[in-house]
Amino acid sequence: MASVRETLRVPKGPVDLEEIDPRGTPVGPTRKAAAADEMADLGVRLDTLQEALYAEGTGGGTRAVLLVLQGMDTSGKGGVIHHAVGLVNPQGVQIASFKRPTAEELAHDFLWRIRKQVPVPGRIGVFDRSHYEDVLVARVDSLVPEEVWQARYAQITAFEQELTGRGVTLVKCMLHISPQEQAERLLARLDDPTKRWKYNPGDLDTRAKWPAYQEAYEAALERCDADAAPWYVIPSDRKWYRNWAVAAILAETLEDMAPVFPPPDFDVEEQRALVRVSLR
Repeated sequence: MASVRETLRVPKGPVDLEEIDPRGTPVGPTRKAAAADEMADLGVRLDTLQEALYAEGTGGGTRAVLLVLQGMDTSGKGGVIHHAVGLVNPQGVQIASFKRPTAEELAHDFLWRIRKQVPVPGRIGVFDRSHYEDVLVARVDSLVPEEVWQARYAQITAFEQELTGRGVTLVKCMLHISPQEQAERLLARLDDPTKRWKYNPGDLDTRAKWPAYQEAYEAALERCDADAAPWYVIPSDRKWYRNWAVAAILAETLEDMAPVFPPPDFDVEEQRALVRVSLR
């Protein structure tokens, strides 16, 4: 059976998101209950692997993981962080959320604020939105001239190559939802008093530009997919499948990395004897 990464990797060549079913379950569980059972197993796998990566970093290792989450409003970036990334020890996780750039950030190159949040060795970094906003929002809303955002694809590719050269393994997930599902989630926020704080009337302005955003996503997926920095398209209309898929991709990635616990820099038997003496 193909791995989760192989199945959900963005197709080669021209990307057409309309050909990818946002309610699909192309690999893994097809029912919510089965996904819940598998999430429990994934939690055990991820916890051990993340602890080994963290320990490796404290022992002088240089490797880290960077999970990039991109998607339309309500696609579930926060849900993935809670349910998938939440399976590991939070001490080993660095989360950065990229909102509208501040005046200080706009005074620098678009990657300036991104570089400051790259995870340190031993950590799993999570970007809730990312440097891709500068070829998505900037493109759709014409925030910069076309020649500027067009040049950014190559700059992003070079930046990601730099990261992999430093030992950062990239996992880029586009949370793919349908406009119908987004509408239902927006209405659910309005119907629930405890969720209304998440609702932003400006989301409707973005929703009105859905075709333009899909075109921008397709360009980013096609032009910035690489074996060292792959893009995965995650069917996200079903929240349980979305969470399982990202957790499974993280587990496969970490298993390939095979982090190891560093050997002690002391004599174990000697220290065991000293501890026993201290009990007397």
